[in-house]
Amino acid sequence: MQAPVQIEPASLADYLDVISRAVFQSGMSWRVVEAKWEGFREAFAGFDPGAVAAFTDDDVERLAGDTRIIRNRRKIEATISNAQAMLELEARPGGFAGWLRSHSDFDATVAALRGEFRFLGDMGAYYFLYVVGEDVPAHEEWMEKHPKYQQ
Repeated sequence: MQAPVQIEPASLADYLDVISRAVFQSGMSWRVVEAKWEGFREAFAGFDPGAVAAFTDDDVERLAGDTRIIRNRRKIEATISNAQAMLELEARPGGFAGWLRSHSDFDATVAALRGEFRFLGDMGAYYFLYVVGEDVPAHEEWMEKHPKYQQ
């Protein structure tokens, strides 16, 4: 399996897109998520954090019935909550990217991500950080420290 494509985030929406993909990939085949991702972008307003953070219970119901996406209500609600958390962090001095880089090391950054964002585990945090171009340990090294992810 090849590594995910890395991006240079141009906006907060790019970060929300990647973190949401990590959330929906949890416990799922990445191929299933990849095949539906364009539908996710449409259903979640291009992952504009302001728009997603404002989603209501009616929006959750709409998304729970939307066949373009994986209709896991807990992950849908987590995506909305994560957009809200991202906006709160963006409002701090240095913004979200500054917050992301404010931790002492990779493990501290992962712990902070897991503390702030719902439905994001160790693997999802590693994926997120890798894709958005943050410093991460070599995959082999990380896998040695996390044998539960080895197949």
